[in-house]
Amino acid sequence: MSTPYLLFIVGSSVILLLFFVLKLKISAFISLLIVSIYVGFLSGMPPERIITSIQEGMGGTLGFVAIVVGLGAIFGQMLESSGGAFALARTLVRKFSQKRAPSAMVLAGFIVAIPVFFDVGFIILVPIIYALARNTGKSLLFYGIPLLAGLAVTHSFIPPTPGPVAVAEIINAQLGWVVLFGLILGFPVAILAGPVWGKYISKKIMVFPPKEFVDDFSSNSTPDETTQEPPSLLLIALLIGTPLFLILLNTLVDVLVDHQVLQQTIFTRTIQFIGHPFSALIIATLMAIYFLCIRRGMPQNKILELSTKALGPAGIIILITGAGGVFKEILIDSGIGSILAESMAGSSLPPIFLAWLLASVVRVTQGSATVAMITAAGIMAPLIHEINLTDPHRALVVLAIASGATLLSHVNDSGFWLVGKYLGMNEKQTLQSWTVMESIIALGGLATTMTASLFV
Repeated sequence: MSTPYLLFIVGSSVILLLFFVLKLKISAFISLLIVSIYVGFLSGMPPERIITSIQEGMGGTLGFVAIVVGLGAIFGQMLESSGGAFALARTLVRKFSQKRAPSAMVLAGFIVAIPVFFDVGFIILVPIIYALARNTGKSLLFYGIPLLAGLAVTHSFIPPTPGPVAVAEIINAQLGWVVLFGLILGFPVAILAGPVWGKYISKKIMVFPPKEFVDDFSSNSTPDETTQEPPSLLLIALLIGTPLFLILLNTLVDVLVDHQVLQQTIFTRTIQFIGHPFSALIIATLMAIYFLCIRRGMPQNKILELSTKALGPAGIIILITGAGGVFKEILIDSGIGSILAESMAGSSLPPIFLAWLLASVVRVTQGSATVAMITAAGIMAPLIHEINLTDPHRALVVLAIASGATLLSHVNDSGFWLVGKYLGMNEKQTLQSWTVMESIIALGGLATTMTASLFV
């Protein structure tokens, strides 16, 4: 197969995927499976081999992603239902004072989005934005954009949120490196897109809390499921920090053992075991269930109900990620990945920029950040495998894909309408504020990952 023909297969597969999702409104899960079969047949794979690749791609990907995303969803549900996320943001605002409330909101969003889905975190914390705007007379955007930036950056950059977990598994990146770089590179991007941009755009667009939402929240200002006081800031920080600390500790021990700074012993094996994402999230989830539910008197049936509820949205993400794993497996088994990697060796495009570009094109075209991440990861996986990138560089590719998948959120993205509705903006105002904020995150993420790649 010639390189132009392979490029045609890959390019036409992306176009076909967009056609199914945008024009025919077919689920991304089904669309990715159909496109994978299309690529298999065009590349000359026997039908039985295509079926085997589908099974291996789905099983190999979900063996990791399903567990991590499922546990993360339950963990986040417990935090949300206990009122912990709301209490965290409220406490930070009090400690920072109203004058520095935008900094408090970006920090609250940055922390809350680690265990809680973006849209859920935003809806939980938006009453605080309303209260701040009413008390100060400032535009909602002065506080809302920092919150949104913190939520959006963490949702894209830091596991165990589903996006980076899925991409990391598809391109075989170590999750600890993704967490480390996500924290280091994500926070400056969140500051730029949040307080800095929010301060500017709030002077240009004056919006007030929508009356219908203020009335709804006034009767129930905290999303606490219990009759007790919300959990303390220290407890919430401990619960969220536990899995991140264990995963990072595992990565550190792996590096030290690989470089023979530490000898492989029972102690190091124990650290590696409890620091694996499976073990770390099981520990964190059990801690959340105990401290946020059992100790607060929540009935066992209620705990089970919340756990089941959390797996609903997680299931959709898991299946789409599995289909992305199928796409990746087909590209590898067909030989397309290795041939494209050889042709890419002479290209002037760095892998990080190419990954960002692929994700951004799919994102802008069809709107879903998840589909953009999965598609870009599926195409990049065989290339990365062939050029043998190091673990730190693979983590940077994950962040580049996540950054590209935030670019130019507009009318084809559900987040665009959610933000516009809750902040009382029309389409033009949402484009001027939210869309630009998302693009700052995308471009800032590209700049920081490209810069970091020069030093790792």
